[in-house]
Amino acid sequence: MKSITSIYQNQIRPSLPGRWWVLLLPLLLVSSCTVSYKFNGASIDYTKTKTIQIDNFPIRSAYVWAPMQSIFQNKLTDLYGSQTKLRQVRKNGDLQLAGEITGFDQFNKAISSQGYSSQVQLKMTVNVRFTNNAKHDEDFERSFSATAEYDSSQQLINVQEELVTQMVKDIAEQIFNATVANW
Repeated sequence: MKSITSIYQNQIRPSLPGRWWVLLLPLLLVSSCTVSYKFNGASIDYTKTKTIQIDNFPIRSAYVWAPMQSIFQNKLTDLYGSQTKLRQVRKNGDLQLAGEITGFDQFNKAISSQGYSSQVQLKMTVNVRFTNNAKHDEDFERSFSATAEYDSSQQLINVQEELVTQMVKDIAEQIFNATVANW
């Protein structure tokens, strides 16, 4: 009677290297190929476009909440800084963003059964002038807006910062997509 060791050495072991390569070959082929995706949405030719100039966006609306300008400015510059490799400059940028906050309004959105306002909608509008010095056919001037709602039982001053931050995020993403994402 043969021992288990001799069976292993004579039958299993010689066939193992042949099976090993069959399993290893596809693994090596798959690991040597890479696919790269960018999910930031930016489609910039960095050989032609290296800098961006983002001017201050002053408030030109009838209703003014002073922190709104700095919240907007910070969000817009942070978005381009984190989602692109563009260097931000003060003058002569390859891409240039300028404009103003033209609207900050509130409207009654819903009426209660007693005839009073139950829901209020805030709307923020920003006018943007975009210049692409590498491709002037992409230049534009247009308005971007966003809305947010709050219950009329709350005072605007209590929810204003949260709602403005939400609208600013939305508008900044719209501007980003229109300028460098080509969506």
